Amino acid sequence: MSKKRLAFRDAIFFVCYLLLVWSFYRIYFSLPLGIEELLIKPVVWLLPVVYFVKRTKERPASLGITTKNLFPSVYFALALGAVFAIEAIAINFVKYGGINFSANLGQEMIIYSLGVSLVTAVSEEVAFRGFVFNRVWQFLKNERFANLLTSLLWGVVHLPVAMLVLGLGGSALTTYLLLVVLFGIGSAFVFARTGNIISPILLHVLWQWPIILFR
Repeated sequence: MSKKRLAFRDAIFFVCYLLLVWSFYRIYFSLPLGIEELLIKPVVWLLPVVYFVKRTKERPASLGITTKNLFPSVYFALALGAVFAIEAIAINFVKYGGINFSANLGQEMIIYSLGVSLVTAVSEEVAFRGFVFNRVWQFLKNERFANLLTSLLWGVVHLPVAMLVLGLGGSALTTYLLLVVLFGIGSAFVFARTGNIISPILLHVLWQWPIILFR
């Protein structure tokens, strides 16, 4: 089996693993947000990635962990992130009839929420854009198809939690999944342009707020 085919198989297996293991954990266990995102998620999402990368003897750069194109990565993320920021404001206004950014933050401080969002972004983007998308793209040799396929898989991974944990259904679920898939497309797009995982990580932090403000 060629190295690219093996990497592609590992990527698809990893998505199936996430769908089962992460969904099972989120549905049947509930720990404080900080513990889940700072400890549990890195273990569940990143340890298998480290194993697969070591098995195929690849370097961290194969995950987009590099200093190349650092500034373009920031520019791309900020440009597309501005779109998500406007989207967040529009959703918040429609839902609450005005601007109410504290509506879904509860007693959590904004800085704390941003910090958790950043750690979450690192885990999810290294795993999904750096590992899954990159390997599917290398195997299929078609960026657009790889982007669409992995973005749909990204939505599927989020589906059980959206339905069974967040309790979304109907139009709320449809809107949530649309946001998730659209983000996946945008994140893979900026990653493909820069090859640096910083761009989807920053974009992820900016994207997180429409999701928080919507639910």
